[in-house]
Amino acid sequence: MRSKWACLAIACLATLLLSLDLTVLHLALPRLVADLGASSTQLLWIGDMYGFALAGLLIAMGNLGDRIGRKRLLLIGAVAFSAASVVTAYAPSAELLIAARALLGVAAATIMPSTLSIIRNVFTEPGERTTAIGIWSSMSAAGFAIGPVVGGVLLDHFWWGSVFLINLPIMAVVLVGGYLVLPESRNPDAGRIDALSVVLSFAGVVAVIYAVKEAAHNSLGAPDVLAAGVLGAAALVVFARRQTRLAHPLIDVRLFAKRAFSASIGTNLLAIFTMMAMSLMFAWYLQLVVGWSPLQAGLAGLPGGLSGAVGGIVAAPLIRVLGRNGVVALGLAMNAVSFAWYATLGTELNYFYLLVPMVIGGIGIGLTFTVNNDNVLATAPKQRAGAAAAISETAFELGGALGIAVLGTVLTSTYRANMTYPDPAARESITDAINLASTLPAERAGELISAAERAFVAGMQTTSVVTAAILVVVAGLALAGLRGVPKVITDAEEPAHR
Repeated sequence: MRSKWACLAIACLATLLLSLDLTVLHLALPRLVADLGASSTQLLWIGDMYGFALAGLLIAMGNLGDRIGRKRLLLIGAVAFSAASVVTAYAPSAELLIAARALLGVAAATIMPSTLSIIRNVFTEPGERTTAIGIWSSMSAAGFAIGPVVGGVLLDHFWWGSVFLINLPIMAVVLVGGYLVLPESRNPDAGRIDALSVVLSFAGVVAVIYAVKEAAHNSLGAPDVLAAGVLGAAALVVFARRQTRLAHPLIDVRLFAKRAFSASIGTNLLAIFTMMAMSLMFAWYLQLVVGWSPLQAGLAGLPGGLSGAVGGIVAAPLIRVLGRNGVVALGLAMNAVSFAWYATLGTELNYFYLLVPMVIGGIGIGLTFTVNNDNVLATAPKQRAGAAAAISETAFELGGALGIAVLGTVLTSTYRANMTYPDPAARESITDAINLASTLPAERAGELISAAERAFVAGMQTTSVVTAAILVVVAGLALAGLRGVPKVITDAEEPAHR
């Protein structure tokens, strides 16, 4: 029993760090504009590239772990992640930082599905498994919240690259502890990885994300957007059809015929779609509108992540009362309430007024992710835990990247539409307006900053309303899609080969 929970501790520590890296950079983005001269487009790529590379390779890496061993892949990933963190921290230009973030995402793709598949194989009793996944989900939520705090502390004392060097001591603990504690597990009849399927899955995911991102930022009719969209969709269609013909597919498409599996994947994707956009939106709001330091902004968001940890822990007992569909729908509805509340925020902030919806939404997201992750892993055969975990994490990363791209564009577009200051140099973003204000006389600078703050808050309010509406719809879909899923899901069996 002791070694079982020690395995969970190592998996949670690795997950905590990977989640932290998704948000630790958000508070540093204003510094990057000044230090590296990054454009608004480059800033979006710097923020997104980690998630894009991670999402593109998760399916391949999850399957690789099933074949070579999940412990082995996690340890390899820990070494690679540490090396990539050093490269990222010392990137001398925006272009090289984007490339380094891609390397970091590749390394993270080897770790993330390994943590969840190890839990799936160590915790075989259904009740314990749900509890363990709840703790794992709570660590993911905690990392999501701690990222801005860590970033704030480091940015108050060091340069922006220091937010990546914090990875090194944590990964050292994961590497040593994982080597000593984790058991090795693999699929004894996994077969060889189909190289063409790996290429198709990566090309499809990355091309589709690129098309959505560029369509939201520029134009749906742009040649590169159309080409990427067609290429990505075609690659994914060919990939899906190929999986039905392989004896050892990367994804067993028959899993999507199970409502517990497909509905959980879909609701997780749309839930994280909203949460990543919120993290970035509030990082800018608290610093550039309210005027708090990076550390203050990070601490302000901490209760939300800690509330997510609470939601992860209480999800298991709530399943017995509300059922799986009820818990997921409740969590999504709580998030809809929190975003409707955010739509009433203005340029002046009373922190308690922000704290209440933050806690409500945090608990809700913890409930949703815990139950959905347990649904996905429990309905897939234990031998293919890495592949199932990879599908779940791909939806998570894809949703987060798309959320920043799409809802970030809603925020930017509304800002531009509401910006009343006549100088076009101030219309691109609030950071551009603040930079322009630093070159103007005091009276004109004050007028510009006030106009930029009002425009940004209008964009934040619109984005919050759109997000709340999405969450209400998704809550209804979850209530219907997960209806009839048993409260206790026993282990699925490995299907016969084709």
